[in-house]
Amino acid sequence: MLTHPTQRIAIIDLGSNTARLIVMSALPGYAYHLDDEIREVVRLREGMTAQGLSPQAIARALVTLRLFKRFCDNSRVDIIIPTTTSAVREASNGPAFIEQVRRELGLSLQLLSGEREGYYATLGVLNEVSLANGYVLDIGGGSAQIAEVRDYQFRQAVSYPLGALALTEQFVQHDPVTPEEITAVTTTIQQHLTSTPWTSKKKLIPQRQLVGVGGTIRNLAKMDAQRHNHPLNTLHGYQLSREGLAENIRLLTTLPLAERRRIPGLNSDRADIILPGALVLQAVMERLHVDNLTISVNGLREGLFFEHFWQHLSYPVVANVRRFSVLNLARTYHYDKRHASHVRYLAGRLFNQLMPLHGYGPQEWELLDAAALLHDLGTIISYNDHHKHSQMLIINSGLPGFTPRETLLIGLLTRYHRKGRPSLEGCGERLCTPEDADLLMKLTAVLRLAEFLERGRNATVDDVTAVWDDDTLRLTLIADEYPAVELWEAKRQAADLLESAFGRAATLESTAQPDEWFK
Repeated sequence: MLTHPTQRIAIIDLGSNTARLIVMSALPGYAYHLDDEIREVVRLREGMTAQGLSPQAIARALVTLRLFKRFCDNSRVDIIIPTTTSAVREASNGPAFIEQVRRELGLSLQLLSGEREGYYATLGVLNEVSLANGYVLDIGGGSAQIAEVRDYQFRQAVSYPLGALALTEQFVQHDPVTPEEITAVTTTIQQHLTSTPWTSKKKLIPQRQLVGVGGTIRNLAKMDAQRHNHPLNTLHGYQLSREGLAENIRLLTTLPLAERRRIPGLNSDRADIILPGALVLQAVMERLHVDNLTISVNGLREGLFFEHFWQHLSYPVVANVRRFSVLNLARTYHYDKRHASHVRYLAGRLFNQLMPLHGYGPQEWELLDAAALLHDLGTIISYNDHHKHSQMLIINSGLPGFTPRETLLIGLLTRYHRKGRPSLEGCGERLCTPEDADLLMKLTAVLRLAEFLERGRNATVDDVTAVWDDDTLRLTLIADEYPAVELWEAKRQAADLLESAFGRAATLESTAQPDEWFK
């Protein structure tokens, strides 16, 4: 029994363009979820001069921070972690602004260096993406950071004055942008990128992966996702290709602002500044010689949160992102641990014994394992149609560490764990291959049988063995007492699907002898 109270932790990120507040509910080391989020465009660096932040920008920031503080006070937040980044870092009156915030609002803004920005963005990524070796790119309003990851750990980061808002204010005067302005932006980008020796071609990490965070990159990914009718409601693990980015840049350079504001997936308040950010991303992908960018929903704010959440670890990153993301979702929605764990055990036993028939291995087993733990999540909404609710929760929440295809398949396994003929139709065709239809059929058959062998939710069936010939699949339930309910339900609900999946008539029997009532 867990006795520690749940904490509500707020992270305030006062950026050069946008101020954000997230509130996380967390039981450190056990489970967490996003409770709330507020976003406000402040444009803190707008009008910044040698004298520092403009009075207008300071006024906008103070109003926003005051509202954030009031929200935290009213919603009973336990811990507030307020931070600020490049605009305040570069402003000559930055220290005076921080002192004004402390004096007037009682918030002690933590001023992050460029390297610390890269560090916290990387912490957010490493708790969402299984990134062994590669780079993390964060494009903000005032600056951009590239961090290097080796052996799943942050190694170093460099910060450039290449934020989307900063470049726009410096170079873009026309609508649409002129070729000369694009040249000026790209020339500046290249000048800064070539100043970093460890991103030169000779020193690049082998088998590298590039992960992107931040509002600019998320919006570029959303534009691409909208064009391709992405079936998930989350960008966890989304892949933005060079070709997709090039199409975004084509639209952003040719359309006037009024039309850019209407591009699906693009926040209208970013339409005037996002193009330079897209050009930064394009240049980084070319310099690192990568064809695809993996999107991380987590970034700097989540990295600050994870430093607190995993403070008892020697390094604040979970060892197995995929495994923890499944457990975190299960715990968040109060899964029945004993029932789910026994379904998982039985499904695993069936999967391993039937391997000569299905031919799948550890990767497919991991999908089945996740679905077994998550199959009943939807009961938190309603028992009726809970299989559909389980799929909906997975599709909307996402599963950090898993690809969109894998997340979709796990959701479909939960969707069909109790009834219906498994199908990719309607959502799976855009992410899955034709072979995935057979994978879904076989894994669903195994999961459904495991579910009905635990129908009484009391582990009556201790184990199951499977043997077969060309015509028959014989399943024997090992139990101390006759599993009448489980046999009855499995024969009615799972036998036909097993026959369709494995091409053999399924028979079920028990080692425990039936008593007189069931003979």
